[in-house]
Amino acid sequence: MPSNFDFSGLFIFEMANNHQGSVEHGVRIIREMAQIARQYGIKAGVKFQYRHLDTFIHPDFRHDTKAKHISRFLSTEMTPDQFKTMVEACREEGLVTICTPFDERSVDQIVEHGIEIIKVASCSADDWPLLTKIVKTDKPIIASTGGLVLQQIDNLVSFLEHRNRNFAILHCVGIYPSPNDVLHLKFIKKLKARYPNVTIGYSGHEAPDNTEVAQLTVAMGAEIFERHVGVPTETITLNNYSMNPAQVAQWVEAYQRALVMLGEDEKVVTNAEKESLLSLKRGVFVNRPIKKGESIVAQDVYFAMPCANGQLTSAEFGKLRARFVASKDYAPNEGVFETTTDDNYHRIRRIIHQAKGMMAEAGVVLNEKAEVELSFHYGQERFEQFGCVLVSLVNRDYCKKIIVMFAGQHHPEQKHLKKEETFHILSGSMIITLNGISRSLHKGDILTIERGDLHAFYTEGGVIFEEISTTHYRNDSFYTDELIMEQDPLQRKMIVEEF
Repeated sequence: MPSNFDFSGLFIFEMANNHQGSVEHGVRIIREMAQIARQYGIKAGVKFQYRHLDTFIHPDFRHDTKAKHISRFLSTEMTPDQFKTMVEACREEGLVTICTPFDERSVDQIVEHGIEIIKVASCSADDWPLLTKIVKTDKPIIASTGGLVLQQIDNLVSFLEHRNRNFAILHCVGIYPSPNDVLHLKFIKKLKARYPNVTIGYSGHEAPDNTEVAQLTVAMGAEIFERHVGVPTETITLNNYSMNPAQVAQWVEAYQRALVMLGEDEKVVTNAEKESLLSLKRGVFVNRPIKKGESIVAQDVYFAMPCANGQLTSAEFGKLRARFVASKDYAPNEGVFETTTDDNYHRIRRIIHQAKGMMAEAGVVLNEKAEVELSFHYGQERFEQFGCVLVSLVNRDYCKKIIVMFAGQHHPEQKHLKKEETFHILSGSMIITLNGISRSLHKGDILTIERGDLHAFYTEGGVIFEEISTTHYRNDSFYTDELIMEQDPLQRKMIVEEF
């Protein structure tokens, strides 16, 4: 598996209690989980646990029945060949192979078995000798963070980032089972904000019939989901935090229902919703005869339901500065079917509101002294294709601006002779062409544009970037397109007094 493995949407089935140390039972669990993965169409993997018990357990404690976990580890011990048999069963079923090593010798065994992902247990997330061994394998890494405070998670993330590992972090509570009041699922959102380039997931130990947690973790933004699973038999009873196959299916179903309810990041208004709301809206009706070509003003209309498809609503008619002219003769009490063209006022308002919303989403806060300028390279009516919003914060020997561009906008090619500038992407991405060479810039990227450099840029999904430069001069932008250069600056720029 490549080190750039995509973790998103991965379900991890951890085999409970080392599948009782039985190859046959382990393979049965694998087959059951593979069937669920196929049934629900999910990306899934089975996780093993490797411990080299000869070195992992101190020799003086191998027969100490009072030491927690030791007797269980010894009773379920398996040989490398037995583990390899189950790893191969995973591959036959199309499952991702995942393994948690608890010592350095086990890391070597993972490599020997060709296991694809290394999972770091919470108890090992600050075990620096073991982590150092793990990162040398160049395998994708998923680390649980149960019991770690935020500073320790920072250390773990920094350690992995500085070694250029492909890794993910799981929020986890190391209490078995975990009651609801210790889950703190909102912490997932904090992890996503703190580590925006890291996939964040959840490793759960709550009661196996608690499917609410699955839905809440999805809502918080988790992208990896791990649970202990097993198959009960006449002689095998699962512990109180492990799921049987039926409970696993319910867990996956809850996750998929949550995805349906969450929907898209953008607001989507369906035709069904529009029709439903239209049935409750008031339509516009004239209260006197109106001749074709006459203006229709407030004194000429009243509002009532029902409102027909295509008829003006009270909301549309009452829109500030909206103007309507009759396209036909209207009789009293007849519904009004007219449209209004987009004017400069509403166009500017829409631009301002959209720019403010984008900056608010990106966490960019402006002070009251910021000067806001709208740039229309080919006129206001083409702003959606060519233009940007510039916010000037400082202009001394040094200059700082925030530039907002909407999805699909271009900034035509230009150069500066007096100013040198550096772009720092704060949100979104853009393609910049610098002296004829194009490159993509994403959040966090920095690019310096020297005096005389020809540069143009375009954003597919929208971008906000910081421009840090030497002093800005209004007569220092030289566009390649002479049509832009021939315009008076007042034709292509507008200062916004209230933003």
